[in-house]
Amino acid sequence: MVTRPREIWSNWAGSLWFLVVLLCSWGCATPYQGGPRTNAPSAAPEVWGPAVEAPETRFPAARAPESRIPTPTPAPPTPAPSARGPAKAGGTRVAEKPLDTSGLRRTTIHEVAPMESIWRIAKMYDVSEQTIYDANHLQPGEPIRIGQKLTIPNAKGLRNIVPLYPSNQWKYLVIHHTATEIGKATIIHNSHHDRGFWQGLGYHFLVDNGTLGKGDGQIEVSPRWIKQQCGAHCQAGGMNTRGIGIALVGNFNYERPTPAQIEALTYLVTLLRQYYQIPLSNVIGHRDIGSAKTDCPGRNFPWRSFTQQLRQ
Repeated sequence: MVTRPREIWSNWAGSLWFLVVLLCSWGCATPYQGGPRTNAPSAAPEVWGPAVEAPETRFPAARAPESRIPTPTPAPPTPAPSARGPAKAGGTRVAEKPLDTSGLRRTTIHEVAPMESIWRIAKMYDVSEQTIYDANHLQPGEPIRIGQKLTIPNAKGLRNIVPLYPSNQWKYLVIHHTATEIGKATIIHNSHHDRGFWQGLGYHFLVDNGTLGKGDGQIEVSPRWIKQQCGAHCQAGGMNTRGIGIALVGNFNYERPTPAQIEALTYLVTLLRQYYQIPLSNVIGHRDIGSAKTDCPGRNFPWRSFTQQLRQ
């Protein structure tokens, strides 16, 4: 077979073209691993796979993470009431006054009233909370119930404990009687609840007359006061929302308050008046409110001598 020159050139050129295409294809498929190209971007080479980021810093390096339960700090003292209005700063203030000044200590039985706590009962009898826990086989923090009987060993004479809460709500002091010969916070709490007062005891304070195991002149603090809720003692004149309701156990249409009740009431009203800057003219009886149709706190309540004591 004779090969012509033109065929030889054609075969050689085809082979050469095939070789060029092959070399170009190999060059494009091979990653570049030399030095930086003049037209290459200055960014770092791409890393295959998911990017790994540094952990996010939630707080600056100089700041430690905040605790969920902040360390409590002592509240600043409550300033003395001024003529401009009630004291507003400093949290709760607790006032206390001995009801029995004999100084004798003895074991006594205490019936738990609504919203009372071991802390409050311990202060009432001047004993430690642990003493009450141990005497009644209770664990710290274990709940106590209304009506529960607690043994209080080595109890000192009863003291009235009155908490005071900063508030601009209270503008009046409204005096009531229970219109019953006997009473205590537990019984009245249940009675008011049965009457439809879903929060129970409608007054903010109750001054006992020495019946049903309570002290004569003992001040019982209502759950409404501890929670700073509106009362359920006088709807007339909006006194449930503006007035602090104080009731004395007794029916003063037929009897008079005991001297110990008047002494305790004078102390309580003076304390509340000074703290909340309530003028004497706003210390009123339930019957003094225009639309209220009642004799409360009774025809025999000694208003004249009571207000004279408040002025002293």
